[in-house]
Amino acid sequence: MGRKQQDITVPDLTGKLAVVTGASDGVGLSLATRLAAAGAEVVMPVRNERKGEAAIAAIRREHPRAALSPRRLDLSSLESVAALGAELAAENRPIHLLINNAGVMTPPDRQTTADGFELQFGINHLGHFALIAHLMPLLRAGRARVVSQISIAADANAVNWDDLNWERSYDGMRAYSQSKIAMGLCGLELDRRSRAGGWGITSSLAHPGVAATNLLQARPEVGRPRATAGGRLIRALGSRGILFGTPATAALPALYAATSPDARGGVLYGPSGFQHLSGPPAEQALYSRLRGEEDARRIWEVSDEFRRRAGSTSYI
Repeated sequence: MGRKQQDITVPDLTGKLAVVTGASDGVGLSLATRLAAAGAEVVMPVRNERKGEAAIAAIRREHPRAALSPRRLDLSSLESVAALGAELAAENRPIHLLINNAGVMTPPDRQTTADGFELQFGINHLGHFALIAHLMPLLRAGRARVVSQISIAADANAVNWDDLNWERSYDGMRAYSQSKIAMGLCGLELDRRSRAGGWGITSSLAHPGVAATNLLQARPEVGRPRATAGGRLIRALGSRGILFGTPATAALPALYAATSPDARGGVLYGPSGFQHLSGPPAEQALYSRLRGEEDARRIWEVSDEFRRRAGSTSYI
């Protein structure tokens, strides 16, 4: 069974400033490429400078006049997040699109960020939460669309309220689910607070389905020396258009949420195919774990306290 043609039309983004985290490979690279092709200037904050340079070279091979701005960002360090926020604030340019896409998945053993948070909670959720806080004046000035890239894993497990940092026990998959649930809850809470406060920001959620990206490949820096068996299977089937997506198709829900004139805030976009594993992007029902407004307020306030306790002060 081959892959049906699937794509979306991206409107002209000339004059728009976009920020995409995790743009050095996989889904993030596809997102940066499509935004740049549509005329946006794309800020590409990356941890690995070499990978960032390679990503920019790859985009410019397709689009020689692409406006790309490499920046340094390590989401596992709130100091690094603050530094990027200060750098962009000093430039004082409104941001029109922010796609929180970077992430890490299921380190085999518990690891922590520079600030002592469990790695997945710290990178996937708290680093992005702090980034939004630091960029808030620029996002408001640009009446930005913010898209938080969650996962189908947010439809399983729960927030471990009694042990958010998994200090008493560690389960990599449950911790991953928690990070994506927290990210989703705060993305929806941002939209509610924006509407209530007249901030002009539209915040929505996207998930890529399942595709062969580096999340399940060899990641020695998180203790995974080789690709998982599941990652190898996903890559083999996805490349044949069977069941799973590719990085290019997996990017479409976030791309749609960020650019389509029909996309709305406070909703979830994902692939519309079998079990939402792949297929053209469409609005989906919110996962049950994301529907509690009290949970969203609670994780927002806890996250804000965590980042302030770590010395991250900003405008949120």
